[in-house]
Amino acid sequence: MSPPQPRPPPASLCDFLDAHFASPEDLASAPALAELLRRECVGLEASLRRLEAQLASASASWLARSAGARSSLRRIRSRGGGFGVEEDDGDENLRSAELPALVKEIHRIDAIRLYAEAALQLEAFVGNLEDATFSIVRQASKLNLSSVFRPASNEMQWKQEKLLQAVDAMIDIELELLRISTNRPQWTNLIMAVDSRVDKTLAILRPKALTDYRALLAALGWPPSLSSPDAANDKYSEIPNPLVLMNDANKEKYSQSFLALCALQHAQANREARQCQTKGASASMSDSKYFDKTAACFDNGLWAIDELVQPIASRLEYHFAKWSEQPEFIFALVYKIARDFMGGVDDILQPLIDRARLVGLSAKESWVTGMVKMLLGYLDRQIFPVLVTSYQATDDKLEVHSSWMHLNDLMITFDKRMQLLADSGIQKIASISEGLSRSLSVFTIYSEHSDWLHMWAGVELNSAQHKLKSEMEDETNWSYSIKELGQQEITSNFLLSTREDYKAPPVSEFVVKTASAMIERGHALPTRGLRIQYNRSSSVQFLNGFFLVLRERCEAPQLTNTALEDDSLLKVSFAINAARYCEYVLREWDDDIVFLEMGAHGKHVDEGQGQGHKHSAQHPCSFFADEITFLAKLGTDYLEQIMSSVLLEFEDLSWDYVQNIGLQQIHPVDEVLDEENLGVSPGFVPTLEVLRDRTTKLMLHLNSKDFLDLWRSIAEGLDYFIYSSIRWGEMTFSDQGVIQLRVDTKALLHIFRPFCLRPEAFFPFISDSLKLLAMRRTDAQYLLELLKNGKENDSCLRQQGLQHVNASQSMKILGSKRSDG
Repeated sequence: MSPPQPRPPPASLCDFLDAHFASPEDLASAPALAELLRRECVGLEASLRRLEAQLASASASWLARSAGARSSLRRIRSRGGGFGVEEDDGDENLRSAELPALVKEIHRIDAIRLYAEAALQLEAFVGNLEDATFSIVRQASKLNLSSVFRPASNEMQWKQEKLLQAVDAMIDIELELLRISTNRPQWTNLIMAVDSRVDKTLAILRPKALTDYRALLAALGWPPSLSSPDAANDKYSEIPNPLVLMNDANKEKYSQSFLALCALQHAQANREARQCQTKGASASMSDSKYFDKTAACFDNGLWAIDELVQPIASRLEYHFAKWSEQPEFIFALVYKIARDFMGGVDDILQPLIDRARLVGLSAKESWVTGMVKMLLGYLDRQIFPVLVTSYQATDDKLEVHSSWMHLNDLMITFDKRMQLLADSGIQKIASISEGLSRSLSVFTIYSEHSDWLHMWAGVELNSAQHKLKSEMEDETNWSYSIKELGQQEITSNFLLSTREDYKAPPVSEFVVKTASAMIERGHALPTRGLRIQYNRSSSVQFLNGFFLVLRERCEAPQLTNTALEDDSLLKVSFAINAARYCEYVLREWDDDIVFLEMGAHGKHVDEGQGQGHKHSAQHPCSFFADEITFLAKLGTDYLEQIMSSVLLEFEDLSWDYVQNIGLQQIHPVDEVLDEENLGVSPGFVPTLEVLRDRTTKLMLHLNSKDFLDLWRSIAEGLDYFIYSSIRWGEMTFSDQGVIQLRVDTKALLHIFRPFCLRPEAFFPFISDSLKLLAMRRTDAQYLLELLKNGKENDSCLRQQGLQHVNASQSMKILGSKRSDG
């Protein structure tokens, strides 16, 4: 028989030898390779022995527990098999006492088994992660054996494979931890132990992966030069972009490195999402929203793109240092660089992001985010600290205020340009890209420095107050020019929407526009909380300061004096109009979605802080609820004061006339009375003239809505005053006196006739009194008898068209009528 032929070595061994001994010169490295292999074998054998010992120990423990459980089951069977035999009470009690304990013990053993299985599974996953991580690190050891024994062309591919193995291990760990946190939330110690080990491993893995990625970028020629031979002609678009100039081989290497780094970041994002979710509420494994939440972890950009920006930053800051007094050049340069390399970034990196399945993420947005973060870092370190120091140290803050507002205007413009750059050609998914869009704002600098935010708000407030002061010093800005009263102006307009409709003075429109501009600048802040703080410290305080001025202008005139002055009346009217117009504008703003959100989530400032008044909110979702309440109360209070002043003036002027109503007899008794030719009582004429003058001026200068309420209130007040001032029952009216009263009343109603067709409806007591006084003697006597007898008082009064006076009042009025016959 022929001797057995030796088996050929496995293909993997052949590949290994071919890889390390490609030429006779490689034989010199055989001892070093043998030593390396020996060390790895010794380590593997030691690991195997440890695992065998652990397995033997675990097996012995489980065998002991199994034997105990088996003996317990035998005892149950032996006792349960003879149920037909009569047993005593002692055995029955023993069995009922042992069974629950045994069931509890079985559940405990089962829980221990599940815990051990989960721990062993996680131990294997974490071991895979640590093995892949330390394999990558070992290649960068002091001996640098990889550069000796491994061809350079395979080194990068080997590292990327190991990195992807680590990512796969992280995914397995996260799925297992998510299952445990959902089904066994009490195993917190196990989860914490695994997280601790994974954190330590990632602290090694991520820096190494970023270092390898930076090395690849440097080998590809990144960062590019920021200047070109033709830079003097501003042809920066001709700067060569290494990402575009890569050959196919380098492009493939870069693609694999980019995808591996994205996979690592995505795994890290899933991990952070799981940890955040565990702190809140547990979610089931089937919850599809779990992985969607990882998109929020990318709101600060992609690591792979941030590494493209970082080497550019050091070169840009060299130029920034020259422009500390001219920040507009800094913003312009950052925008220029972001725009010039945008095409290459989008063409090369967006397909890679799509391959990585990072749904909703954009290369343009990530590139812009990286550039903005770079600029934010410089502003935080170099620009704002100098500005804040000057703000705090300088007494004359005018120049500092100007510089700060100029810087914020540049930031607003820069944000808009960069946002347009990031959004160009992209159909955004709102629910996913919302977080990333927030990071595109330079105003996120105020998120970390709330004191800077309040300083900026103070700068805005000081500038606005300074401008308002000069506006208020011009008294012409507090008045509203009225055109010549004509037929067209008699018809009131109650759909008020403009300053002209409210007849508000120009200063109110200046206040509204200034506050609107402040609010508009605050829209640049990236979060709702920052916008609330800014508006509470700037626009709201500015408005409240103006509203206090309106109250002071209403309080200054002494409206309670009986001798009203036209200037005082007009001054208060214009202040009320300004308050009503501002109230209308604030209500309009409150209906805007921006203020609805701020009103629903904002916190009110301390009561009275910066406002000087106390009032409660009207609606929980109203951002300006306190201010609207204050303005509404201001208008109502001072309209009541105007009404009281007009009534007091009327009372003072007409007191003698009212006291002598019915006693005046300016015509002979036998003279035939002609009501059409009879004149107004001489003592009542001056009063009516003053009342006409007051109502005419109020109609001209007060807004139509408030004037409508005011003249009706004045009419009702006059009606009650005249009626209650007549000494009914103590004096008697002659027929001539009744006619004179009717003539005087018509003159009074004539003053209010331009405001409505039936002004007598607002003088119910005087109208009813005249009806009773004008009744024929027989009818009056009959009605008086009915009222005295108390029979159907209400019905008989209603039949006579008397709606407001009661029986007692009617009898007094009828008792004041005498017949001259």
